[in-house]
Amino acid sequence: MFNKISIIGCGLIGSSILRAINKKNISKNISVYDKSKDVVSFLKEKELSKNITNDISNVVKNADLIIIAAPLSSYKEIFLSIKDHLNKETIVTDTGSVKKEVNKIIEGFNLKNVSWIASHPIAGTEESGPKAGFAELFENRWCIISPGENAKKNDVEKVKKFWELIGSKTKIMSFSDHDYILSLTSHLPHAIAYTIVRSSVKNEDKLKDEVIKYSAGGLRDFTRIASSDPIMWRDIFIDNSENILKVLDAFSNNLEEMKKAIREKNSDKLSQIFSSTKNVRKEIVKAGQDIDKPDFGRKKS
Repeated sequence: MFNKISIIGCGLIGSSILRAINKKNISKNISVYDKSKDVVSFLKEKELSKNITNDISNVVKNADLIIIAAPLSSYKEIFLSIKDHLNKETIVTDTGSVKKEVNKIIEGFNLKNVSWIASHPIAGTEESGPKAGFAELFENRWCIISPGENAKKNDVEKVKKFWELIGSKTKIMSFSDHDYILSLTSHLPHAIAYTIVRSSVKNEDKLKDEVIKYSAGGLRDFTRIASSDPIMWRDIFIDNSENILKVLDAFSNNLEEMKKAIREKNSDKLSQIFSSTKNVRKEIVKAGQDIDKPDFGRKKS
């Protein structure tokens, strides 16, 4: 399907894509770029590709598919570096969590002969870096595909097929719909997790050690989310700020409603609030986004 695939950025996502391509034998010619010498050394040591370098122009030369798996804040610099080295029929995709602002950057380069087809594999862990990558990361996970204005239908099908080959379920979606939906399903939960962990464990709190020692499952799960890559989440919050601020306002209103019910000791209102959310959990399990087991299916020691 692709004679040469180039991956720009090889952290958790990029290295997992690389491993998945190797495992599924999707392409024999894979070139990898990362600006970090440590990352390049690690990838060479593991022999994950024959062409691993920090020379970005060499990596994209004659590529059929280029996958950008780097922080959102680096996209402009990346396109400045590769725009003069792209073939006319090259397909460029990415793995970023925000689409509308990124698309504005791409459109600014006026790459008429290049198919820009944005992708967002909704997969990941709280860990980062190439050591954390694994080939099965994308299996049974959604990948949202958002074609650019000049994207050819056949190229969109190729990108769709690529993600499906490495295990993903795919869905075509507009840039704006993607950013709004993800602000609710991913960006808001991360904003809340960061805030909860900061509120629960204050460095100056004399009971900090006890809070950590006796942390219950709720706090532990929020700390997992809040330990995600800070650079990635900084970029997401900046690039999708409009949607995130809207959903944070809605969250604040719901929080005020709960505070009022607590203040007034309104048991009926609190019961109504808590009961109304139970069905959402059932719907998530029904949609295959989680399993219906206690404690998220964790193995008991």
